Parts: sequence; C-alpha cells; structure tokens
Amino acid sequence: MKEERATSQPIRFVGKRQQGGGYGKPPGQSDEFLTLVEPGTPCGEFMRRYWHPVGVSSKVTSDPKRVRILGENLILFRDGQGKPGLLHENCAHRGTSLYYGKVEDQGIRCCYHGWLFAVDGACVEQPCEPGGGQHRDKCRQPWYPVQERYGLVFAYMGPLDSMPPLPTYDVLEGLGPDEELQQEDQSFYIGGGVSQENPVAPYSWLQNFENVMDPFHVVILHSRFSGVQFREQMAAMPTVEWELCDHGVMYRSVRQTGGAQFTRITQTLLPNVRIVPSIELAPGQGREVAWLVPVDSHHHRSFGVARVPKNEERLYSRRSRMAVFEGKTWSEMTEDEHRRFPGDYEAQSTQGSIPAHSDEHLAGSDKGLVMLRRLLARQIRVVQEGGDPEGTSREQSRVSVKAGNFFE
Repeated sequence: MKEERATSQPIRFVGKRQQGGGYGKPPGQSDEFLTLVEPGTPCGEFMRRYWHPVGVSSKVTSDPKRVRILGENLILFRDGQGKPGLLHENCAHRGTSLYYGKVEDQGIRCCYHGWLFAVDGACVEQPCEPGGGQHRDKCRQPWYPVQERYGLVFAYMGPLDSMPPLPTYDVLEGLGPDEELQQEDQSFYIGGGVSQENPVAPYSWLQNFENVMDPFHVVILHSRFSGVQFREQMAAMPTVEWELCDHGVMYRSVRQTGGAQFTRITQTLLPNVRIVPSIELAPGQGREVAWLVPVDSHHHRSFGVARVPKNEERLYSRRSRMAVFEGKTWSEMTEDEHRRFPGDYEAQSTQGSIPAHSDEHLAGSDKGLVMLRRLLARQIRVVQEGGDPEGTSREQSRVSVKAGNFFE
C-alpha cells in the first residue's frame, strides 16, 4: 500500500525542472515578443524603424531579383536610368509577380497587362486603358525607399515620417589608395549550412545575434571541442566584462597568452548589426561590419562589408578555408564529420527555428545575451509607445567602431 500511494502522487516540478525523468515536461515556449518579425508584430515594427541591406549594388541590374525580408516578398531591380527600386512582388492590378516583369527606363512593367511602375511605386502607364490610364495616379504599387552605400543597397521598410538617416561607420570611411571595400551576400556570417544558391539559414536571426555576445562559445566550440577553428590564442579562457554602448552591447575579453595580454572587443548594435574583430587576430580596430537580416521569423541571412587591401585574395574566400576538418570545408564534410566537428551552424540551428526560451537555464556566462535581450525588449516597447528607438536619431547616424584586437 505504501508503494501504491507513492506512485499515485502527482509529478512535482521545482522551478522549470521535473524531479526525475522527462515525463510530464511541459512544452517549451518561445519569446515571440523578441523573435517574430512579420508586419504588425512587436519586433517586426521595431525592425522597420531601421535600414537593412537587401543586395549588393553591383548585382542589382535590370533583371528583377526576388528578395524576402521581414516576412515580405519584394522585387529588387535597377531601372534604365540607374535608380534602384524595391517593390512588393505582386502587381497592384491583378497580383501577378513582378519577378516576370520587364525593366524599362521609367520602371518595371508587369507581364500580364503591361502596367508600368516607377521605383517609387507610381503607376506610369496602363496600356489597356484609354489614354494610357487616365486614373493611373490613383494606383500605387507598394514600395520602399532604398539607398546605396559601401557597395550595398539598403532598404527602409517603416513609416516614412519616421525614416532615420542611413548610418555611416568610421571604419568604412576614408579609404586609402591601396584599400577597397569587399561586400558579402552569401551569409558567410552564419558559419555553414548555406550555399551560394541558397544563402538562407533555417532559424531565427536572434540566435545568431545573441551568439555574438557569447565569448565563451569561442573557447569551447571553436577551440577546445572541435579543434582550433580560428587561432590557438582563442582557446585561453578569458575574463569578460559586458557593457551597454551607444545603441548596443559590447564586451571586452582579456586573455593571458604567451606572457602577453590580449584584449578583444566585440560589438552589437541595434537592431541586428555585428562588429566582430578579425578572427585572424589582426591587431587594431575591427574592419568589418555585418548585418544579420531576418528573412522571416524562422529564417535569416547575412550581409557584410570589409575594408581590405587591394589586389589580395578576397577575404571571404580565404576565410572559408579556416575552419576545415581533415582538409574539408563545411559543404564537403559528411554528416558524421559535422557531428564530430560542429560549428556555429550546428550549435544554433539545432536550437530550433525559434528556440524554446522557457526551457533555458541561463548562467553567469550568459550575461551578454541577457543584456542584449533586455535592450531589445526596451526598444521594442519604445516603438509600441510611439517613440523612436535608439540608433535612429541623426546624432547616432555616424557609428564609431570600438571593436578590435589589442595586444599589450
């Protein structure tokens, strides 16, 4: 009888953890406030107060290009006058995809009935209507402003009366005669699992963004567990301090290696900018800026710009050979090799397309992640209350990069 009464007792939970076994575990819950980015969601409205890269300038031509960002399907093109345009994919007339449109001097023409739209969405011509469309000014294709800088095309997808200036970054300005900017649009900053044909990772942008504020995974994942993927000095356990900076979070990690002190500073900036110093440990200020762009709530990709010397092998092709397993790059490895030699993609993607945040057990080493989430949550609420989030004022439009590798 005593045994029977014991087994009939209800399962008890202490905090999130069950006493014994996994039976009865409640389903995990995601923090949708921070992760969902479609129109009308809290984070989606916050994201739409900033500029996001949508393409490399040299690749934006008269051939329409499909772009999916923040859960919206768009068409990116350059008209005959050289102006880039970003329009909603489906024609305002009858919904045909403008991907099959023809680009002309004044804009893009729908293949179905020939309606012609300028880069600002204005309907220029309706050839099947009398006089080319006597009321065409009453129809406008949904569109978004775009600007070009650093060899990238940036889009602003928020309310026009709240549009901030497109930021500049001191590290990408004032190039010398022997320097150039190289652009990256194949999601190098995701670290595997993507290809030139499909540079989209099947998980949330936030997992990647939080990873930037996690210096300890560099020691374990990239150095001790899978072998040295970057440099041996990174295997030394650092002392770390995190702090809020401008409109973001940064950390200083200090290592003692070979009798010298090595300080590494890494930045994140709202809403999705990562500034990580050279993984080759080149000394001085970091010279790369990258964006982790949400495709939708469950997918993301990355764009980047690097300041590099001219006439050298492209930085991103050289980097792709750093994390190899028995001479193989990520795409050449077998499934078993991925299991034995995991990297960022394996660590982040296996959390789920959006993690079950309620199942997490955060520790002191996660302080940077917590600071970043709290900063995001505060600024999302600012937008909900009708305000302008950090990083969208004219005073914050020029960014001073603090990230870098500093040796003493």
